[in-house]
Amino acid sequence: MADETKKGSGNGSGKGAEGDPQGLIREAYRIEGITLEQCRTIFFDWAVGLPEGTEARDMIPTLLERHGDEGHPMTDVLREGLATPPKPERRGGRSARVS
Repeated sequence: MADETKKGSGNGSGKGAEGDPQGLIREAYRIEGITLEQCRTIFFDWAVGLPEGTEARDMIPTLLERHGDEGHPMTDVLREGLATPPKPERRGGRSARVS
């Protein structure tokens, strides 16, 4: 518990903590043997469950500071969430047709 307090989990249970209103990210870090794919699923559920108007990218640095254990797959997923998405390429239309 001292570690949770040190990392700023809010009310001790982690539920309702800033950036993690349902405690999903916190719980992912507590699951032994969790896989990268499972972490991605949890991340998606977390992002969908954020309050309206909240940007996931704005919350990720707080979560990394609080939980970001090196070598944990959720840390990798959170870092992926910070990466700049690739620019969409136009697909279709005249330029996409093979002559």
